Amino acid sequence: MIAAGLAAPAWAGEVACRFDGGVIVVPAEVTGIAGDYILDTGSAQTTLHETKAQTEGIEATELAGRVRLAGAEIEGQALKVADLDVRTWNLPSAVIGLIGADVLKGFVVDVAFAPCKVRLSHPGAAPPFRGRALALDQDTGRPTATASVSDDTHVVTGAFVIATGSSAPVRLADDLAQTNFGTPPELYPQGLWFARLPQVTFAGRTGRDVAAGLMKPEGDVVGILGGPVLARFRLRFDFPAGRLIVAPAR
Repeated sequence: MIAAGLAAPAWAGEVACRFDGGVIVVPAEVTGIAGDYILDTGSAQTTLHETKAQTEGIEATELAGRVRLAGAEIEGQALKVADLDVRTWNLPSAVIGLIGADVLKGFVVDVAFAPCKVRLSHPGAAPPFRGRALALDQDTGRPTATASVSDDTHVVTGAFVIATGSSAPVRLADDLAQTNFGTPPELYPQGLWFARLPQVTFAGRTGRDVAAGLMKPEGDVVGILGGPVLARFRLRFDFPAGRLIVAPAR
């Protein structure tokens, strides 16, 4: 009877978010600093924006603190401080930092883009979710799933980082991608240009004439699928079970 009384209840929390500038933005609190954060499943580590950290008197570039998101609290989370201007310049309101996969990895995370909602559940406590199940692997701390891109002549299939906080629909590693005009800096995350991909296939659906940029190779991934592509779906990141469940957007 005592053991039963001490058992942890099933828990889940949901929070309304915004899909702005191609990324998910959620209210959260990191090391006591509350406000809007990019929710980026494609970033390995939770990060405070350097400018905000300095105004709060934080001079360190690495620290530990509590993270609160959708009713969940994670104590002693390793955090970093970095310049996030390239990630936030196009957002309509100030963003304090980003919540990365390191905070999310212990949960089942449901993401819907319209209306925008994020739900965190403990393993075994998540509500039913019907969709296409894909293997959810890891590469340098980031969740990956299989997708394909094509220029109508060549097809490249491989692991893509699934990144709710990347505003580019697709980015490809520049050791795999070619354009008719080389690899100008404007195609990289700090730039403003996009090339066009004739075809992107993910979770059984194909998008055509998709905007795409470049990235420096990192890990063993082909590239990144970002918010504008993922917004066509509802997603369940079942991190503990290693599954990504993908359903059509409602």
